[in-house]
Amino acid sequence: MLDMGEAELTELRRGVLGPCVLALLESRPRFGLELVRDLAGAGGLLTSDGTVYPLLNRLRDAGLVTSQWQAREGERARRYYSITQAGRQSLAAFRSEWAQFAATVSQVLGNGAAESMGAVAKGRPR
Repeated sequence: MLDMGEAELTELRRGVLGPCVLALLESRPRFGLELVRDLAGAGGLLTSDGTVYPLLNRLRDAGLVTSQWQAREGERARRYYSITQAGRQSLAAFRSEWAQFAATVSQVLGNGAAESMGAVAKGRPR
């Protein structure tokens, strides 16, 4: 039996990390470590802190986020990231595609399980 390994799950998580960062930035600007903490607290979404900063750079290079240094009283200066209009459009497109994709995957997984259960019940191998 083939199990989905950790590498495959990591790749799946990595694929949705960008849109998740954009969704977090949609509500308000955040600094990098804050994003790392929010993603890590999202229950298994973040597998490595080291993936967030290169991702933020790629999002910035693509024009989906902007960044600026801010120094708040009593704190050291931090780079805050904000979503751009292009980032909002990208996130909206992803949300639309994700809903369809997730529904399709759920349907296939559900039907696959039902077909396997039916085959076992009838004495046929899966």
